[in-house]
Amino acid sequence: MFKTLKVPIGVVIALSMSVLAISVAVVTKVEHNNAIEDILLKNTSALSDELARQLAVVMEQSPGNKTLHNKVFQSLRGNPNILSATFYDNNYRALSSVEQANINPEVLSDIPSKPQSVPFGVTHYGNAMVAHQLIGSSLYPLGHVVIYVDVDGALTQGSKKTLLNQVPVIIVVWILCVAICMLCIHLLITPLTTLKKFTQSVFESKDYSLRSSIVSGNEIGRLSNNINSLLDTIEVELLINFEQKQTLVDQQETMARLANFDSLTGLPNRQFVLDNLRLELARAKRNDEDIMLLFFDLDGFKGINDSLGHETGDLILIEVADRVQQLLRDGDLFARLGGDEFLVLPDRDVSTAAAESLATRLITAFDEPFELRGLSLTVGLSVGIANATDANYDLSELMSNADLAMYRSKARGRGSFTLFTPDMVESHKRKLHLANGIESGINNDEFVVHYQVKVNNNGYIIGAEALIRWQHPEFGLVMPNEFIPIAEQGGKITAITQWVIQRVCLDIPTIKHWASSSTFRVSINLSGHDLRNAHLFDFIYNTFSVNGINPENIEFEVTESAYLENFALSNKFFRRIGNMGCAIALDDFGTGYSSLSYLTQINIDTLKVDRQFVTEIQTSERSRLVTGAIIDLAKRLSLSVCAEGIENLEQWDYLKLHGCDSVQGFMFSKPIPLDQLLALKAQYSVEEFS
Repeated sequence: MFKTLKVPIGVVIALSMSVLAISVAVVTKVEHNNAIEDILLKNTSALSDELARQLAVVMEQSPGNKTLHNKVFQSLRGNPNILSATFYDNNYRALSSVEQANINPEVLSDIPSKPQSVPFGVTHYGNAMVAHQLIGSSLYPLGHVVIYVDVDGALTQGSKKTLLNQVPVIIVVWILCVAICMLCIHLLITPLTTLKKFTQSVFESKDYSLRSSIVSGNEIGRLSNNINSLLDTIEVELLINFEQKQTLVDQQETMARLANFDSLTGLPNRQFVLDNLRLELARAKRNDEDIMLLFFDLDGFKGINDSLGHETGDLILIEVADRVQQLLRDGDLFARLGGDEFLVLPDRDVSTAAAESLATRLITAFDEPFELRGLSLTVGLSVGIANATDANYDLSELMSNADLAMYRSKARGRGSFTLFTPDMVESHKRKLHLANGIESGINNDEFVVHYQVKVNNNGYIIGAEALIRWQHPEFGLVMPNEFIPIAEQGGKITAITQWVIQRVCLDIPTIKHWASSSTFRVSINLSGHDLRNAHLFDFIYNTFSVNGINPENIEFEVTESAYLENFALSNKFFRRIGNMGCAIALDDFGTGYSSLSYLTQINIDTLKVDRQFVTEIQTSERSRLVTGAIIDLAKRLSLSVCAEGIENLEQWDYLKLHGCDSVQGFMFSKPIPLDQLLALKAQYSVEEFS
């Protein structure tokens, strides 16, 4: 209702002063009336006494002279307060009187109608006073005088005079007091008004650095100080909130960057690229367009990472990202999916020719080695290319197609690209089916062992190599070169190896009886995964013990690369195997690391010459020289030599001439089941192959 405190406070003060003035006036009137009544009482008493005395003198001098009586009463006619005055004899007969005209009957309503009823002295009856005085002495009374006085009139007349005299003074004093109070209020309220304007300014400007300039020791001054302290706190809190908000913004940006970008290379990560691919696939499907996707990883990166450490591997990944980005156009999406896997999504040209051209440029860009920490490191690319139409615009299927194409590139020898074709899916499904069926194949005894004989220079069968086959209920006979890599990737190769060892241990008594030779040996192949299995030796030992197998009838073969990739573990394992009595053969020698220094440290009995050299003996002078050198080296190290892949008599003659101890190959027998092996004769003659 009131916009300022001055108005209600002024109203309160004015009302208060008015009440005070009225109260003073009322009290003054009451006191004045009391004073007038006292004066009337005294004056009436004195007047009655004086009349009684004068009448007593007149009665003594002229007892019946009414003129003198009236003359005494004549002095009362000018007194406005005297209603009437009457001189009575002793019998209360009026002898002389004086009264005013137009007497208000209400004034005399409370007075006794008979004078003898009025007591002596001055008596107050309501609005009037009555004075009854005896003339003369009480022993010789001469009469009575009764005077009626108008008290109400006297009071009214006195109040009017007093009011006329006091009202101006009261008004002046009231105005003066109100003015002084309003001035004091103004002086007291003005700082509060200033404080109100200050807080309004802070509210409107949101500038919390402003401060009130009011300095006072009263409540307003303390309020000003409190407001300044509150503004200090708000300013500090705002600063803290701003810093915290900025920190949160930075953290959100960091989280968004971590969520969508690779922290090492700065490239978009898997989640980011998959989200974008979903949108692009939806757009392409809606517009009946196509999308081409390139998927690649680094060839040889694992070896660098393992040998030189992850820090060097990280530096290579950074260099790869930089090198690839220089080949791409604006708008091409390039992302790191994880590890050494990358993805490129071309922006405009989605033709097969354009994708193949880009893949070629990517592969060529990595012909130049990386120069890191004084090392020259070379990594290649295997690229897979897939398009959206072949995947029916399905993201998961598109990624899977590109991945299949990339692994097909690796299978072709790396450093190449492959365009996805639908038949790859069937091949992949076959691999998945084989991978999922290995465990059940072992449990259902679907695997079989075929044996390929080994022949010495005299044509006698001195041993056989156990080669596993999978008689799959759906795919028929599956060769090991198809399911062994799948088993190695799925971690199931150890179960297969253990099955082969158990199967060979069950067949050996029959084979020994057929061979009629105590030195006959069956060779069992081990993979690199087997050499890392800490429990394999215990399994072999227990299996031999349970089946009563002589370890001298068993030879374990391992490839050169598998042996040297796990050199310490391999040496330890084969030392224990050799101590038990088993023979050890190094398979595919000359195609792996071929480091001669290793031959002085490894524990082997036989070197097996790879079929690649044997096959080229008749056509390649270099192959003949290498084969002869391998045989000569083995002899100098007191190792026996076995050559595999013999297909004709000329190859056998060359190997025998150069000192090869034993051979195996299709010339003598393909890998055959046990029952067919038992049907073979124990010796081959040269005439059979002439």
